[in-house]
Amino acid sequence: MAEERTITNVLPPPEEKAAYVERMFARIARGYDRVNRVMTFGLDQTWRRKVVEAVAPPINGRALDVGTGTGDFLPELAVWMRNGIVIGVDFTVPMMRAGQSKIADLTASGRGMFVAGDALQLPFPDNTFDSITTGFVLRNVTDIPTALREMYRVARPGAMMACLEVARPRNPLIRWGHRLYFEQIVPWIGALLGGDRRAYTYLPQSARAFPPPDELAAMMRAAGWQHVSYRLYGLGAVAIHVGAKV
Repeated sequence: MAEERTITNVLPPPEEKAAYVERMFARIARGYDRVNRVMTFGLDQTWRRKVVEAVAPPINGRALDVGTGTGDFLPELAVWMRNGIVIGVDFTVPMMRAGQSKIADLTASGRGMFVAGDALQLPFPDNTFDSITTGFVLRNVTDIPTALREMYRVARPGAMMACLEVARPRNPLIRWGHRLYFEQIVPWIGALLGGDRRAYTYLPQSARAFPPPDELAAMMRAAGWQHVSYRLYGLGAVAIHVGAKV
């Protein structure tokens, strides 16, 4: 019975969230990509490409992916930035280790790298990057406004930022089906393919408490981002927010 209650509600208290999230992603690092592809039916890669298109990184600039995980965004950014540099920052080192093969060529050529760091205190000077991306990260940080301000701080004037995050479908029937899939089926997918049902129970539960798209857009504006807009994808299950530093 105690185990059943634990699996039913796995969200940590706020003061323990950062350590909990780091340990969780360290556990699932090796199977993370495999589970992501299956549970999103491969659409996560399409959404990431749309994020990169939204920031349109310059060919010889610098791009930062915040909460990079295994680095899915970095090769996509590098396609646009043939003479530029792409950097992924994350505070879970095992995730970046699991993605090292994705950026091996970029690392060898000096065009890409992983950096250990916290989204709430990015280890970069002000006005460093021309483009910033982040995907499925903000619901895992302990302070969303601070993370958005940090991204604004390290962005150069004229830089674009795009954020890929979960949303809740607006159509009641689709919303019901999405919740059933996300909260009941995804944990079993995680258990079968990633060996960690608890982690893939946390992910949908954290999404339930995440601000809806309009509220996230308001948070971006409050952090300094301008010309903020968003579009829904996946029948409204995800949103891509875009903002500029003017």
